[in-house]
Amino acid sequence: MAEPELPAIALKGLCPRCGAPGLFVGPVRFADRCRSCGLDFAAFNVGDGPAAFLIFIVGAVVTVGALVLDGAAQPAWWVHLVWVPVTAALTIGGLRLGKAWLLAQEYRHRAREGRIVK
Repeated sequence: MAEPELPAIALKGLCPRCGAPGLFVGPVRFADRCRSCGLDFAAFNVGDGPAAFLIFIVGAVVTVGALVLDGAAQPAWWVHLVWVPVTAALTIGGLRLGKAWLLAQEYRHRAREGRIVK
């Protein structure tokens, strides 16, 4: 079976080895292993890289959106509460995409934790 493409892995939450669905067990939590091929997802160190980028990206998008809305329509203050669910959706969706993409990259390039050999 051919390995799935990186965009499909990230968008659909597929296993990078076999392409079976089930990379996540929650909105952004990885499963322990693939139910089809047994690939151990816990062996990969995705870390906080995707979250760090999202702080800047989502923050910039939401800030610019709020400023544009306020400048164009000058709505009441409570209208800006729309940015709370927008921020949550962008963050959860972005974390899911970013974590899946990074795990797939680590699998493809056989990235592992560094070890000092003596």
